[in-house]
Amino acid sequence: MHTNTSSSARSGRGLLVAGVFVVGAGAVVAGGLFTRHSQAEALQQDAAARAVPTVSLVALKAAPNAPLELPARIEAWARAPIYARVSGYVGSWNVDIGTPVKAGQVLATLETPDLDQDLRQAQAQLAVARSDLQLSESTARRWQSLVGQNAVSKQEADEKQGAWVSKQSNVAALQASVDRQQALKRYTRLVAPFDGVVTARNTDVGALVSAGSAASGGELFVVSDLRKLRVYVQVPQRQVALIKPGSEAVLTVPERAGKTYRATVQSLAQAINTGTGAMLVQLAVDNAGGELLPGAFANVRFDLPVAQDAVVVPPGAVILGKAGPQVATVGAGGRVALKTVAIARDLGSAVQLDGVTRADRIIDSPPDGIADGDAVKVAQAAPAARKSG
Repeated sequence: MHTNTSSSARSGRGLLVAGVFVVGAGAVVAGGLFTRHSQAEALQQDAAARAVPTVSLVALKAAPNAPLELPARIEAWARAPIYARVSGYVGSWNVDIGTPVKAGQVLATLETPDLDQDLRQAQAQLAVARSDLQLSESTARRWQSLVGQNAVSKQEADEKQGAWVSKQSNVAALQASVDRQQALKRYTRLVAPFDGVVTARNTDVGALVSAGSAASGGELFVVSDLRKLRVYVQVPQRQVALIKPGSEAVLTVPERAGKTYRATVQSLAQAINTGTGAMLVQLAVDNAGGELLPGAFANVRFDLPVAQDAVVVPPGAVILGKAGPQVATVGAGGRVALKTVAIARDLGSAVQLDGVTRADRIIDSPPDGIADGDAVKVAQAAPAARKSG
């Protein structure tokens, strides 16, 4: 009786151990299946996450003042080419290139034998005409007195009176001719029109000069006022609105390395050149030291202000393709929206754009092949805009 009870107890314990083993094995299998399922889900989620690229947004900053550098040319404030007004020979010249001159100073004298002969001839003809006039006047007066005595007819007296008037007109014409010749004679002295420097001398003693040689470019001297100079620069149409009379610029020339000169905008042409798309702007620069030279090339730098709401991004944020310059923005739902822009100014390490606002979330260095509607994940929010110090 006791033996049967012990056997039953051992049999129950065996069944319990077997059940526990089965349950444990089942738990192990179930745990493995759950782990594999969890790993599969994690792999799927990781693959899905990897399929959505992570992008960074451009940190928009207020744009600093950016220089606009343009080539320019320098001209004298006043430049006067001196031509011969009368024909003749150069008798002497008194100044050479680089010579400072005062207004009215004689630069050269001309010998004009033809003009001298014409003047003497005109004076002789005037003397003859005046003698004829005196005779005609006495004759007319005498005939008028004879009319009162009925010695001559009224018609004959009127003819003598008409001859006298005609002689008066002839004398006036010859006097004008003499005055003209004398006026031309004064042009045998070539004088400086203003204080300046002789920047060209294109003649020598004995050279034949002709009146009206300006058409052939035969100036004998050039006098330039170098105390103040004009600077001409072509400003692109996009920046014209930022240039105003009174604006200041910095002028540099290659022969004065490291030295700058202050120039002031004097006037604008108020018209765009259709060939260049730019407007001619005139500046003035003081040249009391004589360091700047007319006819020279120079560089002009305008420190132009940039609007506080201007959008300035790194060059890598701009996509250049067949559609022109574009930027990729992140819209609602993390979807990409491509926007066409125009590059307003190239600031070197950044570009100023038109076509977007500071409210747009612009992607910095967008991935290749990014397109409208693509899903993206933003790595972190762009920092708030800060003003340049």
